[in-house]
Amino acid sequence: MEPHEHGTHDTEAADRRWLEATLPFVRANLPGPPGRVLEIGCGYLGGFVPDLRRAGYDAVGVDPEAPAGPSFRRLELERYDDPRPVDAIIACTSLHHVDDLDAAADRIAGALVPGGVLVVVEWAHERFDEATARWCFARLPSEGQTYLHHHRDAWAESELDWSTYFGRWARDEHGLHPWSEVERALAARFSADRVEHGPYYFATLGIDEGEEGSAIRSGAIQAGAVRYVGRAST
Repeated sequence: MEPHEHGTHDTEAADRRWLEATLPFVRANLPGPPGRVLEIGCGYLGGFVPDLRRAGYDAVGVDPEAPAGPSFRRLELERYDDPRPVDAIIACTSLHHVDDLDAAADRIAGALVPGGVLVVVEWAHERFDEATARWCFARLPSEGQTYLHHHRDAWAESELDWSTYFGRWARDEHGLHPWSEVERALAARFSADRVEHGPYYFATLGIDEGEEGSAIRSGAIQAGAVRYVGRAST
């Protein structure tokens, strides 16, 4: 559940808000239960897997930090090896930090049944410009341990302009893929049914999603989230 660093009350609360806000989009684009669903990068909270299993899906989550239990596999996508294809795959804020995007996209395509659905929610970090950052920082509680608090404080300490500071963090320190690269890898293997941009930071800020949406529509900030639905080649 990138880019949040878990382990604090602040980040766990933000991650739970994010999952709750994103679940309706995920559910609306999945085939009906009892289909087989694989979630890549389910995170320490288990992502959408608990909700999907309660809804009747045969759902499994894969993540090195996944919770313990029969519905989870504590490993990377590269090591996940189940010969049974799934009806749908969910990748929520997980593809932007894989080592090899093309290899990951190949594994995803290979794990789906023909015509299977891929639901992706991503962080377009290249859109996190100075205006968007300042808008977020102005709405942060003064104290906290979220990734936005980290960037607010680290940027001030760096004495760099925002684009240099954040570019170094995203590219050099973490090797994050911009959405354009993720989209390119997906386009070579899937046909896109839906691609939309929208709010991303509200869950960490603890504000209403609509407030961020209004700021995006007014042009005050950039949309940080991308919601994508694709279909595997038949």
